[in-house]
Amino acid sequence: MTAYLVRRLLWLPILLILISLVTFALGVYGPGDPVQVLMGFRARPDIVEQIRKEYGLDQPFHVQYLNYVANALRGDFGYSIVKFPGQRVSDLLAKRFPITLQLNLVAILWSVPLGVGLGIFAALKRKTFWDVFVRGIVILGVSLPIIAFQPVLTFALARKHEIAGVSIGPFFPVGGWKGIFAPEIVLPAFILGLGLLAVYTRQTRAAMIDVMTSDFIRTARAKGLKEWMVLLRHALRNALIPLVTIIGFTIAGLFAGSFIVESFYDIPGIGQLAFDAFGSREYYIIMAFTLLAATVYVLINLMIDILYAFVDPRIRYK
Repeated sequence: MTAYLVRRLLWLPILLILISLVTFALGVYGPGDPVQVLMGFRARPDIVEQIRKEYGLDQPFHVQYLNYVANALRGDFGYSIVKFPGQRVSDLLAKRFPITLQLNLVAILWSVPLGVGLGIFAALKRKTFWDVFVRGIVILGVSLPIIAFQPVLTFALARKHEIAGVSIGPFFPVGGWKGIFAPEIVLPAFILGLGLLAVYTRQTRAAMIDVMTSDFIRTARAKGLKEWMVLLRHALRNALIPLVTIIGFTIAGLFAGSFIVESFYDIPGIGQLAFDAFGSREYYIIMAFTLLAATVYVLINLMIDILYAFVDPRIRYK
């Protein structure tokens, strides 16, 4: 196991170099000019060139990239050019990353356990009304994007309504960030976790149905074990193996969902920062965000590989 972990960690810097190289090339050679956006299209060409020289954007590509890598190794990811002129990108990320992390944590804590529970329930009620009902909810959750849920749920739950002369709502305040325990987090975290809920419900149902027909389940029942012991100790534990596989992709994918949710609800997290950066060609921020997202993906998937050994002791890495 130790040798396997060392090999995976040694691949991490190589992977980050490749990702940074591609992202940096897209930022440099992509359409648009961040300095021109900053100065305006009526700015004098000599002033634009002077600003470009101050930021080192007039140098050859390989020189710019090597300078960026050297600075990044020291924790310096450059400065914002357009949206936050003069501010260090590392400071912006350090300030906003905990907010996104807390928002995603709340989304995971409510959606994953509920999704696993609904999946088990649907598997036990297979081919009944409740199974069809749960699958219908899952299909709806998978089919509709986040951008479709936000205005509907915001209108229904975050506005005051008059019904038969009676005022109802708002149930949850929205807008801004007041901490992980503030009521403003409820609606964004709920919307962000809907996709996870659908995925885990569907995967848990499929895995439980497959495991429940196995020979070892029939053997466990033949030994006289109670049904809850059969479900928890034997069926669920083996069903967790395919579920663990998708944990890394779904959890890391929450950062993509944060783009829309944070921008819609004015939450000052990484998602909103990246959304603004893409719109204004802040490629230093885009670079740092891409490297951060790639690191999260790699580390989470490494943790998933470690969890395999705990879920199924038969799995060993060499």
